Amino acid sequence: MSLRASAVLVAGALLSLALVGATQGQSARENPKAVVELFTSQGCSSCPPADALLTSLAEREDVVALAYHVDYWDYIGWEDTFGERGFSDRQRGYAKSWGSSRIFTPQMVINGAEGVVGSKRDEVHDAVASAQLPLAVSLMAHGHMLKLSVPADPALEDASIWLVRYLDRADVAIESGENAGKSMVYTQVVVNRQIVGVWEAEEGAEIKLPLDQFQDSTNGGVAILIQPERNGLPGPILGAAAYSF
Repeated sequence: MSLRASAVLVAGALLSLALVGATQGQSARENPKAVVELFTSQGCSSCPPADALLTSLAEREDVVALAYHVDYWDYIGWEDTFGERGFSDRQRGYAKSWGSSRIFTPQMVINGAEGVVGSKRDEVHDAVASAQLPLAVSLMAHGHMLKLSVPADPALEDASIWLVRYLDRADVAIESGENAGKSMVYTQVVVNRQIVGVWEAEEGAEIKLPLDQFQDSTNGGVAILIQPERNGLPGPILGAAAYSF
């Protein structure tokens, strides 16, 4: 089994998160103003400042922060242990939706609507300051279920409901490539994304997810993104919430 496959399997087990059982220490982050998606790579020498900035953004109650590790830097000598082609394709999809063919790391995407250089602190903070999400999303654990509620809003378009699993923290010793010899700490590391339903603008949505589909862990959480597609490309995020364990 490859290093990446092993890492993803371990991450999946860790990150599938302890929705099962007691709720002590668990918390919901509802109605943020911004979803910040960082596209980064362990093989990118200019990415560590952006990785650190995302860590600080994740501490804010009004931000849902997610780090997608891309795979297109693997060729330079280090295979990102969390890199996935699907994450690179998500970044390409954003670029195409904005009429561009250019992708780069580090890049932060704010609410699926705007991309900025992820290491430019002032630009990132300005983008977050002006961000807003039109939909309120409620997320809570109840018994052995995770309950998601999203109100109707006929002024908006129907959208997919995405469940994104992430690790709070991952420590990685990088042995080769541009960051060779560094021991890095990564946070909010996305390890899986899946559609769990559809939000209908006219009807809203209520979904209950059985907690026993997740495995025990205390290192991570899940984010919910309400996001439409336009011509097969990701559109602006309409609402979000996160639940940490």
